[in-house]
Amino acid sequence: MLRVHFAPDDLARVRIARSPDPLAETILSLPVLQGSGPHGVALAGWRARTRGSLRPSMRPLLELAPARAGEYVPEAFTHAATATLPDSLDHTWSLPRHQWAADFLATEQLRPHAPRWIHALHHGDREWGALVRNALLKYHAVAVAPYWAQLLAAAHADRSRRALVTADSGVDGLLATLHPEVRWASPVLHVPCRTDADLRLSGRGLLLVPTFFWPEPLALLDNADPGRPLVLRYPIALDLADYASVWAAPRASSAPPAPPGPGGALAALLGATRARVLRAVETPASTGELARRTGTSPATASHHATVLRTAGLLTTERDGSGVLHALTPLGRVLLGGAAT
Repeated sequence: MLRVHFAPDDLARVRIARSPDPLAETILSLPVLQGSGPHGVALAGWRARTRGSLRPSMRPLLELAPARAGEYVPEAFTHAATATLPDSLDHTWSLPRHQWAADFLATEQLRPHAPRWIHALHHGDREWGALVRNALLKYHAVAVAPYWAQLLAAAHADRSRRALVTADSGVDGLLATLHPEVRWASPVLHVPCRTDADLRLSGRGLLLVPTFFWPEPLALLDNADPGRPLVLRYPIALDLADYASVWAAPRASSAPPAPPGPGGALAALLGATRARVLRAVETPASTGELARRTGTSPATASHHATVLRTAGLLTTERDGSGVLHALTPLGRVLLGGAAT
């Protein structure tokens, strides 16, 4: 058990990430792919589909993040917090050398028999860097991208629910309801861990990051910068129904959303333009992108998004200087019903 001790300053520095990071989810899915582990039944279909799509060029990734209990997952691949995999990879490859060096020392200590190419990767070998980047892009396309829109919708719904809990019950209520295996006994958070240890945050705070593919709470310290917030990844899927909501009707993230026919049931219910807007956010989009996908003006797209948000069918969250619209679980159910 890891016992995380909070100072008063730490309670004011608890944050919830807007969404999972595509690179971290891709890396964390690799040990799950290779084992049967927790939630084996819920993930069995995903494992079978993904294993059937593996190509020889992706094989090194199975060594990079193996399934064996206690193996170290390279920390350098879990620091990014961007919206797309290419952006996360760019962030990872631009990390300062001391970050890679700290990760290498941890790899040496925790994985003394790691393949030599992993050592070369940490020391900046360009050939291995290009190979791993290409393998991650290809693997992500078959293992994670087909479910990414559904995953984001689930994460956004989870974040909204936790924001309401925090508004009603404060940070105490948020920490007490993170996960069935995480226990809050103020001022100490008890997190399942393979070792027995105490960690004092001492003002660095806590960043809560939703995760789908890693099926249990996972606390990650920054090996290179102990002053950075502790990252605690918490699963947003807790039962078969949660997994089913993400596995349903997978769509590749690069595929353009297909608008419903004007005579369809969805158009009859919502109106043709509003139905197109709802269909268009199967993959989360900014207002400008929403207008482009639906052939409307940004003002029209924004108006219809507001109506759909008020009805509980989509969410709108600040994303830098703009906003990002995404389906809620209710909106996804409505689309799924209209497609049958």
